[in-house]
Amino acid sequence: MKKSKQILSVILASAMCLSVVSFTGCSGSKTKTPEIEGYNLLWADEFDGKAMDESIWSYDPHEPGWTNEELQEYTTSTENVFTRDGKMVLKAIKTQDANGNDYYTSGKIKSQNKKDFMYGKVVVSAKVPEGQGLWPAIWMMPTDESYYGQWPKCGEIDIMEVLGSDVTKAYGTVHYGAPHAEQQGTVVLDSGSFADSFHEYSVEWEPGEMRWYIDGNLYLTVNDWFTAVEGEDEKPYPAPFNQNFFVQLNLAVGGTWPGNPDDTTNFDNAEFEIDYVRVYQKSEYDTNVTKPEKQYRQADATGNYINNGDFSVAEDLDDDKDWTFLLFNGGEGSAEIKDNTMIIYSEKEGTEEYSVQLVQPDLPMIKGHKYRVTFDCWAEEERDLVVCVSAPTAGWIRYLQDTKLTATTEKQTFTYDFEMTAKDDNNGRLEFNMGKRGSTATIYIQNVRVEEIR
Repeated sequence: MKKSKQILSVILASAMCLSVVSFTGCSGSKTKTPEIEGYNLLWADEFDGKAMDESIWSYDPHEPGWTNEELQEYTTSTENVFTRDGKMVLKAIKTQDANGNDYYTSGKIKSQNKKDFMYGKVVVSAKVPEGQGLWPAIWMMPTDESYYGQWPKCGEIDIMEVLGSDVTKAYGTVHYGAPHAEQQGTVVLDSGSFADSFHEYSVEWEPGEMRWYIDGNLYLTVNDWFTAVEGEDEKPYPAPFNQNFFVQLNLAVGGTWPGNPDDTTNFDNAEFEIDYVRVYQKSEYDTNVTKPEKQYRQADATGNYINNGDFSVAEDLDDDKDWTFLLFNGGEGSAEIKDNTMIIYSEKEGTEEYSVQLVQPDLPMIKGHKYRVTFDCWAEEERDLVVCVSAPTAGWIRYLQDTKLTATTEKQTFTYDFEMTAKDDNNGRLEFNMGKRGSTATIYIQNVRVEEIR
């Protein structure tokens, strides 16, 4: 969008609302919407009205299974979508159908064709529900989804997602491309949870960069997206994020990511509460942006792309640098580096192969090149694990396919060759997945290498 149009959109928004500071004209709000230095208020809803403001929001009804194998029906019922005490409430309700099977309804609202905009700062205060299978989200989609092609080519900006099964962790994600690519950041609270109180989630969307914040703390910056039709050249950057988007809020039930509700899920408390949605915009944006060149890790003197592959350094395994030990979906355990060996102790294997996981990201993967993964491995008793090279920012495709191996009590050297056939990627990730293998036996790994063999 040209700068002149950006300025005009702010002027029009100001004209429609009697006061940018108090913002009482558009939504009937009595709450004073704060100013942000460097921005003009484009629109806001403080949810002070007695019902949803239909000049801003529309219901977005959908049948069960509409997307992600989710269980809920999104309705237009005021039992699922209503305001209360200055908050918008999206409530999930569990009932039974005519056959006595569990049936779920919930709420989803969107500002499409009412409050669409290009570039700005979106700020939302919300409190999420806790419970297995509950999945609240604050996200944005393009007004004209077909302009660059259907999802994911059109782009998607996820300002916040939290899984009700782990309300200490929040996600911010951007989806784009063909093939599907994504970049994601997370925030894990040191104490409390995102269900205990309201937190502020925001994204700053500019022509050449997006930045995600929780409670004012920056946790993700993205500036290297793309979009294309499969087999064709990429569209000019910053496509697809150079078109109008709209805001939507929903509370999903079940689906491929959170899993389905269980007997522990309390639907009496299955409410996603939103205190306010505020959208700000700068007076102008510099749209003359270029896509930054990717930076690729260089191999060491021996040709190894793995940092600390000999485990000579006792590094922090909880950060995102070099080796990282991760636990998900019921996995429990720990890891340490000792005597040039990575030792993984499992207490519970969890429900997924990645429930107990050791990874190293930022590996350069160049299309047409061939690579070799080698390492030594053994275990305190015979057991399986899975190794792969994945693409966490390219739809989690596999460059080295998931490969099961059996570790015995004797040290063995494992070698796997593969050819990179996808788009160049500076964030390939070596993974050792040790969950859901029928064993919690301790695993020992040494001498890890990823090298190019042409």
